[in-house]
Amino acid sequence: MNKILIFITIIIILLLSVNFIWGRSNTLLETPKYKLIKKLKSFEIREYETMIIARTLVSSGYREAASMGFRRVANYIFGDNDKDMKIAMTAPVLLNSPVDAEDEYEISFMMPSAYNKETLPNPNSSNVEVIDRSLGLIACVSFGGWATKAKVEKYHQRLDDWIKSEGIQTVGKFFVAQYNSPWALPPFRHNEILVRIKNEK
Repeated sequence: MNKILIFITIIIILLLSVNFIWGRSNTLLETPKYKLIKKLKSFEIREYETMIIARTLVSSGYREAASMGFRRVANYIFGDNDKDMKIAMTAPVLLNSPVDAEDEYEISFMMPSAYNKETLPNPNSSNVEVIDRSLGLIACVSFGGWATKAKVEKYHQRLDDWIKSEGIQTVGKFFVAQYNSPWALPPFRHNEILVRIKNEK
């Protein structure tokens, strides 16, 4: 019995250690640059700089679209392009919220800021394209754990309620930002729901 407990303890320690290392590696990934405008508990308003993204569109359900879209764009940065070039991973992975996606999801990765449109390779797949993306002013809410459909819908509604209480107008659809490796355990995960908002200035 003691041997079993020792074995289970070792496995738990190994899992926690590996996820701690993954968590640390995620903090080293490049993320989009933004200016924090306002913060209230888990809610924030940010102003993002323009970025270049690699994106794909998937007509499917939320879970299937997230998985298929991730593979398509990951293949591009791992060398499935006209230069056989490997591009550094960034965070987060962005996709539409299932609340207003209407069964077509855009899944995208930000491209590292060291590149521009001229130096980035062209995707070999016709399902992936590299474009400029200007997010501008964004409202967001943070949450942990897995970004399941149910949890995304819950925090989508929380963000929507907060935006309405603040008298803010949204622009376009909501989307999900997932910052962690697919293998990171729930206590180590960080996600956000974001939506563009109107600049009242």
